[in-house]
Amino acid sequence: MNRLPVIFMGSAELACASLQALHRAEFIELRAVVTQPDKPKGRDLKLGPTPVGVLAETLGLALHKPRRARDPEFIELIRALRPELIVVVAYGQILPQTLLDIPRHGCLNVHTSILPKYRGAAPIQWAIVEGETETGVSLMRMDAGLDTGPVIAEARTPIHEEDDAQTLHDRLAGLGADRLLQTIPDYIAGRIQPVDQPAEGSTYARKITKEDGRIDWSRPARAIFNQIRGFNPWPGAFTHLSMGGRSRLLKVWRGQVEETASGQPGGIMAAGGEDLVVACGSGALRILELQPEGSRRMSAREFLSGHPLPTGTALG
Repeated sequence: MNRLPVIFMGSAELACASLQALHRAEFIELRAVVTQPDKPKGRDLKLGPTPVGVLAETLGLALHKPRRARDPEFIELIRALRPELIVVVAYGQILPQTLLDIPRHGCLNVHTSILPKYRGAAPIQWAIVEGETETGVSLMRMDAGLDTGPVIAEARTPIHEEDDAQTLHDRLAGLGADRLLQTIPDYIAGRIQPVDQPAEGSTYARKITKEDGRIDWSRPARAIFNQIRGFNPWPGAFTHLSMGGRSRLLKVWRGQVEETASGQPGGIMAAGGEDLVVACGSGALRILELQPEGSRRMSAREFLSGHPLPTGTALG
């Protein structure tokens, strides 16, 4: 087939695998990459590019950073580039219909859930938090709604107990890139027809806030375990512990469910050697890795060696 003129729109790290795949594909002509404007980063709040922006510059690709995707000047720029397909992965803005209508084959979005479940900003994290055992990627022909367009392909993967949001993110990024390259030729040739999403079963994966990481020890141990995994690396699951006469924040990075244990929620049931077990609303959580405020991540054994805790100490 002739090389297909494509514009890529993405911002987050999730999108980099798809951009790399399109750049390597011999049947793709990448005419431009579009990403979000540089944003303040780090303690000094210096402006820095998005991960996609960094990769595009490294690959020597034409790069555009419009403030808004609906700006008339940007719409005209895209129209002048005459793409036949626009690929969108974790771009960060809802695209207007005027932009969606430009390419002959529409705009394809790589979304990290099996639609219509987990539409929205954080499908990877909420799938773990909600205790799903399977997720995947959906390739969707975009419309003006929020992840509501018809689906042209999908690929599934199990969510393992050892997965957290980072490991699942990395796996889905690769899965989406592979599925994208496998699907585009048949889609362009008309051998794949988009299928409308079912009306039933849609859920919304809202944007995550720091407060979502706060642990409520009255909840079941399994739910807290999923919260820890789903919010690793950001915002991190956290609780508070009274240390040295003041309440200090304690992040919990890894844990293990003790289904049969019981006690006062938030109370420490065991604290010695490698054992740091906290009672939950049902069951208990064995903390394997944690991070005291102002310190590094460490194992439960390392923490307890410097911070002996009497049984019954409360977290909250």
